[in-house]
Amino acid sequence: MNTGSLKNRLFVFIVVPLFVAACVASVARYSQFTKLSRDLYDNTLYTIALTISRDVTTNEGDLLTRAVLNALVETLGDQIFYRITGPGGAYVTGMSDAPNVPNAGAKPPGEPVYFDAVYHGQTVRGLFMTEVVTDRPMSGTVTVEVWQTVRQRQDLSLSLLGQTAVYFGGLLAVAGLLVWFGIRSGLKPLKDLEAALVSRTANDLRPIEQVVPREIGALVAAMNSLFERLRRAFEIRDAFISDAAHQVRTPIAGIQAQAEAALTAKDETALRVRVEEVAVAARRAGRLTNQLLSMERVRGRDLKGLAVRFDLEATVQDITRHFAERVLPKGIEITYQLRGEPRSFSGDPVLVGEMLLNLLENAERYGVAVQPVIEVILTFAAEHVELDVRDNGPGIPSASAERVFDRFYRVAPEGAIGCGLGLSIVRDISGLHHGDARVIATDAGCHVRVVLVGSS
Repeated sequence: MNTGSLKNRLFVFIVVPLFVAACVASVARYSQFTKLSRDLYDNTLYTIALTISRDVTTNEGDLLTRAVLNALVETLGDQIFYRITGPGGAYVTGMSDAPNVPNAGAKPPGEPVYFDAVYHGQTVRGLFMTEVVTDRPMSGTVTVEVWQTVRQRQDLSLSLLGQTAVYFGGLLAVAGLLVWFGIRSGLKPLKDLEAALVSRTANDLRPIEQVVPREIGALVAAMNSLFERLRRAFEIRDAFISDAAHQVRTPIAGIQAQAEAALTAKDETALRVRVEEVAVAARRAGRLTNQLLSMERVRGRDLKGLAVRFDLEATVQDITRHFAERVLPKGIEITYQLRGEPRSFSGDPVLVGEMLLNLLENAERYGVAVQPVIEVILTFAAEHVELDVRDNGPGIPSASAERVFDRFYRVAPEGAIGCGLGLSIVRDISGLHHGDARVIATDAGCHVRVVLVGSS
């Protein structure tokens, strides 16, 4: 499922937090600029208050000279208002309607009290201060009130904010470009990996040898593991097709030849003989097909998806009993022994049963003796289970003790029934259960031991 471009997602995940951080920083800077401009203009307002106080008291209550007032307004950019009251609250000069001052007497003489107010519909910043005058005609406590509009200080804050926004915007743009090109450069190994995979043919399952960053090394390792499993699966498929084509061709040709011979039978007796030969050949071909399918089912499989806990002792008993019922009329004796304490086993009961059936049929087919006996021994050891099948036939030569587990290898003489897959299937199933199968040296007969460990 396509969830969008990884490059775009990385870009968004990196740049969006930067943008949010820039916005937060801009808000913080605006607050700092507002405080800075307020402190700056408040200090200037204090200086203006001192200047007005000195000028008025020096002129014995006269109005502030127009030149001084104009110079202050021109310097600060905001309109300035003031009022001076003398001892006893007597009006001296300035505006008669000053804004209300909260906490007017909160500080001693000489220390200013700053306040915000609205004057004639305009927001103003004001200062209230008292001074004690002793060496002039206006001796006593003089109150100085100065206020000015705040447009200029607001413009200063906004101007500083605008400069900061431009600075952060430029910084963010440069960072965005660097991040974009950094992501492109960082993801180049992925593009190279994509190009290497696209250039492969459908049958190319070689491991990826592309040099990749450590962060995607696990992904490449997983892909190589997948390629290896696919390669093995294709090898198993090809081997099965080759084996099936090679082994099934002969019995099918035999059935066809015998069926054609039956068509030319001269009498009913000859026809019955031919039909019986066709039936025998068909049964052999059916068994061969079943064993090929069994071998294909086991090869390359993992027990993890097949394993269940089951009663191994009951399974072995059932298969042995059913097999005994079938072969007892032929004069074959079947014995069964249980050793150790039975317990449940984790594995594939169908495959285990098929493995035991292959061992029993192998003993039936090749363990020819005057009084044939087949022994089945199930032993529960501490860490594993052993399944032994013995007969009293001619046995297997020591030189062939290992080769009998190869596919299509047969010790029996040419023309004997069988296709050489039974013991190969037995070893594959035992290996699937983390065990093994081997021929045990014995003085007489054939003794095959299967060790099963099961799935943990």
